[in-house]
Amino acid sequence: MDGVDELRALLAKHARPDLTTPIEDVLVSRTTLGGPPTPSTTGTILAFVAQGRKRIALGDRVYDYRAGQYLVASIDLPITGNYVGISPSEPALGIGLVLRPEAVAELLLNNDVPATPGTPEGLAVSDATPELIDAVTRLARLLDQPRDARALAPLIKREILWRVLTGEQGAVVRQLGSRDSSLSHIARAVSWIRENFAESFKVENVARIAGMSESAFYRNFQAVTAMSPIQFQKQIRLQEARLLLATNRDVTAVSHRVGYDSPSQFSREYRRQFGAPPSRDALLRPEPAL
Repeated sequence: MDGVDELRALLAKHARPDLTTPIEDVLVSRTTLGGPPTPSTTGTILAFVAQGRKRIALGDRVYDYRAGQYLVASIDLPITGNYVGISPSEPALGIGLVLRPEAVAELLLNNDVPATPGTPEGLAVSDATPELIDAVTRLARLLDQPRDARALAPLIKREILWRVLTGEQGAVVRQLGSRDSSLSHIARAVSWIRENFAESFKVENVARIAGMSESAFYRNFQAVTAMSPIQFQKQIRLQEARLLLATNRDVTAVSHRVGYDSPSQFSREYRRQFGAPPSRDALLRPEPAL
């Protein structure tokens, strides 16, 4: 079998409902049903597809990735996504590696990785190189070799991160490891909005939290997230509302809890975002981003 075929077989064998594996920060997914787009968040992750195809929407950007490609998310972003063209006999199979800023920073500190000017998008898709496919497959093999995994998994994870750092989407990952990058400033703002999503805010105040001028903050925030700060807050509010509606049928109470003064406005925006009113959409749950 070639690299992707071997990887496909390993992922089919080790996939669990909760995505976890015995190797720290390594996730494996197996999905058999497509269905309509559902909301989730990306986390900071490198996701490699061994079988199937997924479509993700972030603001007005749409990303498709399929077998032999990888997706990088350098910041936790609210997305909607669904798998396309899969079935119980041909499931989507993927493996993910959680990206840790400290691991990126350590590689940048000890190696000559040139800086990239500008602010890259927070989400990117590329074809995997043969070297990256080989490293990802070797990492998956360790799922059958727990004794070796303890010693070798950290080395292979480091190799995978290096391949991505020095590859086509290296700029997306490099900013994750720099405290002074535009991404790190935007990440502070994203964290604040997530923690205070039900509160109204002025962009100038969040820009101050990010440590940027209002104009620079607005420009960089849109570059990273494909949304304005207010649009980002709306996405978080609506995703949180969808989670709450799984256990609370009181649409008015949920709308107030996530920060809406007007239940009718909440219903309109919810329907526009998810294609159904909140009362009909209450039992759907978000799928994993991987």
